[in-house]
Amino acid sequence: MTVLDILLPAFVASLILTGIHAYLGVHVVERGVIFVDLSLAQIAALGATVAYLAGYDLHTGAGAYLFSLGFTFVGAVVFALTRSRRSRSRIPQEAVIGIVYAVSAAAAIVVMSKATQETEHLKEMLVGNILSVRWSELAKTAALYAAVGAFHYAFRRKFLLISMNEPEAERQGISIRFWDLLFYMSFGFVVTSSVAIAGVLLVFCFLIVPSVTAMLFTDRLGPRLAIGWTMGALVSAAGVTLSFLLDLPTGATIVVTFGTALLAIVLVRAAVTRLGAGGGQPAGG
Repeated sequence: MTVLDILLPAFVASLILTGIHAYLGVHVVERGVIFVDLSLAQIAALGATVAYLAGYDLHTGAGAYLFSLGFTFVGAVVFALTRSRRSRSRIPQEAVIGIVYAVSAAAAIVVMSKATQETEHLKEMLVGNILSVRWSELAKTAALYAAVGAFHYAFRRKFLLISMNEPEAERQGISIRFWDLLFYMSFGFVVTSSVAIAGVLLVFCFLIVPSVTAMLFTDRLGPRLAIGWTMGALVSAAGVTLSFLLDLPTGATIVVTFGTALLAIVLVRAAVTRLGAGGGQPAGG
């Protein structure tokens, strides 16, 4: 087996994850529920932990996946029901999302304390094991994400209107909670598969970092997606390459590479903006 045989599936997995998560990240950032992906991912990981304790193999068969998906759907219902206009609620939804994340993480630790090899499993939930992904698994994941993408494209007007202009969506009589439920349930399908491949932390980075980076440069949806997809592809390639060259854990290395890339972009943009502002000052002040 060559180096390419080892690294190529991980890189392709990163591209597939970037494709769907960069789009969903636009919705998440616009809604102001930044940690909803982290929370849903942790709920999915809790479902996988319960499945593991129940005797299901986490890498083969549908049992563990269905456990994770079921737990994620419960989270989707909770988030859809707790959605409210910020001006109408004293408790922001981010507080609910944070509580769900903390409880899910603690519950996973409690459940795993009753199983063997719990430390290794908890580590895998956090950073994943993207190098072990198989081509057959990638094909199934790509098909699932394509179906979710087609669903969002078919109803893009409602989803985007709710995310970017909720008052207008209410004025048009759109049922916010119903469409929120559909959004989070479709999100649940994506997250459940993503966590199994990449782990909680990497899934969060794929969702948030490309979207936040794109927002630094444009407010338009098309360019934001283009920037997000480009960044995700380049950073994934860099992370996979660095993990091989430096003999580091691949998932964690990609996460750190995402953070480093975002910091570098912010600093360069700030420097360019300052130079531009300075250059616009008349001589002699």
